[in-house]
Amino acid sequence: MSNSKDFSDTSASRYSLALYELADEMDQIKEIENNSMAFLKLISKSAEFNSLIKDPTNKQNEISNVISSIGKKYNLNALFTKFLNFLVSKRRFFFMEKILIGFVDLCSKKRGEIKAQLLSAKKLDENEINNIKKELEENLKSKIKLDYLYDESLIGGLVMKVGSTMVDTSIKNKLQQIEKGMIEA
Repeated sequence: MSNSKDFSDTSASRYSLALYELADEMDQIKEIENNSMAFLKLISKSAEFNSLIKDPTNKQNEISNVISSIGKKYNLNALFTKFLNFLVSKRRFFFMEKILIGFVDLCSKKRGEIKAQLLSAKKLDENEINNIKKELEENLKSKIKLDYLYDESLIGGLVMKVGSTMVDTSIKNKLQQIEKGMIEA
């Protein structure tokens, strides 16, 4: 593992904690968490915004102007906007995605939620997702934060990750096991 990776992970978690403590102090955790999730969605859906974050040739004032424009257009929390501009001024904007993911995870942990991920080969509607979440909460006797992803490459079945436990009932996995068995034989 490289030293720069260690630095970025440590640095990102410190910034995530700092944002959480500021948000908690100002009683704005939920609003900033919603802003963070919206920004994470923007990062995943917009190649242009992703390029803005990752490109080291972008000038600080240009990035700050973009943040201000987004903040005004979408009525972002003032503390959140200031925090993003602070990251720009400290040349840490490159780590924004990691920092925001860390912040959202920290919010979830503070609420006592267990993080779970559901991948399915079939598109599930809200009702089906909520039923799965409810059943998990009943079985684990804890609040669940369920992230759902549709993945047609699974061919059929589900993959469920809860904490460090994974259950893979996908046809893709079964085919890979058969293939592995044939190669080993």
